[in-house]
Amino acid sequence: MKRSTEKLLVLGIDGMDPRLTKKYIDEGYMPNTKRLLEIGSAREDLRMIGGHPTVTPPMWTTLATGASPCVHGISEYYAHDPERLDAMLYNFDSSRCKAEPLWNVAAHSDIKTLVWHWPGSSWPPTSDSPNLSVVDGTQPAGPNLGIAEVDPEKVLIASEKTTEIKYVTKLASDSQIECFIPGMEIEESHEQTTFEKVHAHEVRGVAITSEETKHSFSDTPFDVVFSPIQPAKNWADAPEDAKECILLNGSGMIRRPVLILKNEAGIYDRIAIYKSKKETEPIVIAQYNEYVSDFIDEAYRKEEKILANRNCRLLEIASDGSKIRLWVSAAMDFSNDTLWHPKQLLKDVIDHVGYPQPTSTAVGNEEVLLSNCVVATWTACAKWNAGCLKYLAQEGGYQMIFSHFHNVDLQGHLMLHNLREGTPYISAETYRRLFRDVYVQTDDYIGELMTLMDDGWTILLVSDHGQTVSEHDRSDFFCGLKAVNAYYFKQWGYLTLMKDEEGNELHEIDWSQTVAAPQRSNSIFINLKGRQPYGIVEPEDQFELEEKIMTDMYQLTDPQTGHRVFSIVLRNRDAINLGVGGEGAGDIIYYLAEGHTGEHGDSLSTTLGVCDTSVSSIFIAAGPGIKKGYRTERYVRHADVAPTAALLMGLEMPAQAEGAPVYQIFANKIFE
Repeated sequence: MKRSTEKLLVLGIDGMDPRLTKKYIDEGYMPNTKRLLEIGSAREDLRMIGGHPTVTPPMWTTLATGASPCVHGISEYYAHDPERLDAMLYNFDSSRCKAEPLWNVAAHSDIKTLVWHWPGSSWPPTSDSPNLSVVDGTQPAGPNLGIAEVDPEKVLIASEKTTEIKYVTKLASDSQIECFIPGMEIEESHEQTTFEKVHAHEVRGVAITSEETKHSFSDTPFDVVFSPIQPAKNWADAPEDAKECILLNGSGMIRRPVLILKNEAGIYDRIAIYKSKKETEPIVIAQYNEYVSDFIDEAYRKEEKILANRNCRLLEIASDGSKIRLWVSAAMDFSNDTLWHPKQLLKDVIDHVGYPQPTSTAVGNEEVLLSNCVVATWTACAKWNAGCLKYLAQEGGYQMIFSHFHNVDLQGHLMLHNLREGTPYISAETYRRLFRDVYVQTDDYIGELMTLMDDGWTILLVSDHGQTVSEHDRSDFFCGLKAVNAYYFKQWGYLTLMKDEEGNELHEIDWSQTVAAPQRSNSIFINLKGRQPYGIVEPEDQFELEEKIMTDMYQLTDPQTGHRVFSIVLRNRDAINLGVGGEGAGDIIYYLAEGHTGEHGDSLSTTLGVCDTSVSSIFIAAGPGIKKGYRTERYVRHADVAPTAALLMGLEMPAQAEGAPVYQIFANKIFE
């Protein structure tokens, strides 16, 4: 088979929306992506038709294998627990994937291949070929973030009005509110990795009210440290008129004295953090509004003190030194090479590029936290991620790289639901500007990696899904992070909850009186006798029960709009038309209607949103073997990416691949 390129980079960006990308290209904000288009091939609308469900693990697995979820078996964000309908299992686990990934094909064909944080189907490695290197993939956010984060991010608020030091764990949803709730235990350091935790425990949960069905990442609080500011005393070396406060790390177990310092004009404009007052050299100096990367300090891993890298930013400092606000990122254990294969890779990238970077979710209803901390942290992540990929591509001898970067998706979850109306604290216009900055950040990342094309690399730019801003509120039917959404099924009489002695409903299902339950984002399971340990529905009654449930679902309308809530409701066997269904999926598969969805995961992959958003994926190809400036009318699909990459590299198709190469964009004849 003829080979069209010697080196191929699959450049994956989670959540990248072709509709927004085209808009920002046209407006001049994404010049690198525009250039990629000019020298490459895509559809005019840049769109790739995604698979279902539009969530991370199944879609990246389809991109890697060319197989749909009903074939590769990664059917949702969480896996179905066959023993309990109110439980889910972690799905970022390659052992759950039943289809061959293209990287194994490449490695077995003597092509040195790197898989860089490809979520859901890459870790642990499923080939022992010495040609295969794999980095993480056990969670979506970034390399090592599920295993090496040893101290959460926090905001230090120090003031001369504060009277005592307090560490508030995961209670501050607004950094402007100086709140403290007594009686809360200080949170211990992580004792297990994310990967270990989810394999030791099921994820269980039941939502029984409308409010419990809703969740936003921006609702997740961060830690806050409150500290008095006083004149500096008993320091080995402190300038005259310096002030001091205390930063608590390690969930309150590590104390770091902080000097608040003047400039030559007599204005307080910076802080210096020390290990102790006896030290004459600080751990780090932070000027006002300067983003400081990778200062090294102690942290706790279990009960052991280790060294870790952190980032920080001095968000506010009063000119008289009477108040400061300091953001400090999560700490990263840079010695943890558990999820690096071979382990030497971690040392190589640290020595030549730098430390793995933490991310931030510190929204706090405040623009400065979003722009100066969240977006800024992801900019640092983009720089490190691109640096690692460029170094390994140029110096590691790799010929094929599968890479994943999560910046758009995670920042989208923090901002997107506010693009339409904003909040009392931040206007919709500000959110739209900040999210545009995320795409500018993404364009810079793409531009950095486009330099590899000078060395003969072909690039396939892909995403797993986009993200939508819904015209109306998301339907209460969505399960979200709960295993079961009992809200409607309880009203309809399909599900019964246990009650306490006083008759109050518990967050526990009475399976002896429950015939069906919605599980995860898109599945409804019948409590079938002979299949479920507690099943009560006779197999011969399943069809009629499904028919009744589907009828009730189609008749459900939004009380404000009067519109239907569901775009499609299908039996398992019919859902195979969408690439879902089969083992692990529900007896009924459903997707919410346009206008009533969340960011992604609950809708058909062609769904549009307001604010120029969509849930479709992006596809652009450029480099050796690809036509220049070509626009195809063909609809490219997720399952086509692996076959296209295989043919470009002269490889056999992955064993279970269902897609077909996008022949239309190839510059040369493949078969002669």
